[in-house]
Amino acid sequence: MLRSKLRYTLASSLIIALIALIIIIPFFNPALSIYVSVLAIGMSLALQKYLASFAGFFVIKSSNIFDVGDRIRIGSTKGDVKHIGLFHVILDEVGEDEKMGGELTGRIVHVPNLVVLDQPVLNFSKDYSIKEELISCGYIFDEIRIPLKPTSDVKKAASILEDLLRAENNAIMKDARAAFTDGLPNFIHDLENGPRITVHIEEKAVWIKGRFVTPIVERNVFKTRITMAFLERIKGDPDIAIGEK
Repeated sequence: MLRSKLRYTLASSLIIALIALIIIIPFFNPALSIYVSVLAIGMSLALQKYLASFAGFFVIKSSNIFDVGDRIRIGSTKGDVKHIGLFHVILDEVGEDEKMGGELTGRIVHVPNLVVLDQPVLNFSKDYSIKEELISCGYIFDEIRIPLKPTSDVKKAASILEDLLRAENNAIMKDARAAFTDGLPNFIHDLENGPRITVHIEEKAVWIKGRFVTPIVERNVFKTRITMAFLERIKGDPDIAIGEK
């Protein structure tokens, strides 16, 4: 960590010194002012993306948009922040599809810092603020969706899912209240109202959906546990059938 900070300090000092030199030279040798101006314009055009990325580094550090360890989406790329460099942010890529959703793909992505200047940055890890400072939370909302045949007892199935989610939510609330002593994350206030179950009808199936809170890195583990518990609860129940008609 110390070596990384020293490297940033040295690189920043060299760049600032170079800019200062270009500005100061014309005052000592007016004859060179035209050449220096042309050189400065040429360098700014050739290095504009690098300069923008360099500026983006200070924006990231000063505004606390994200930190190392946060799960973010920057532009169209989603991943866990592994390193914040002078010109690039290094991410451990996270899958977005049904098979790899929430799981690390094993690929490393280098994203130019300039992206934060004109692209939205979605931070899944920061959830609340204390004294105007964003605090990393480590929890996100997720949704479980279960298809039922139209002949199923939808109300009964929804009640079972609600019971399972309430048990998970209560455990999360207990852990969160113990972990966050300087204020509670925003999701706590939502969980206090109980699980949120919705029903959606499609042509071939009735979907019951439930929201739950999960640690970011254990998203698929939680979803699998809830799904397996639901299947166990309805095993042998003639009133509830999974799938489409």
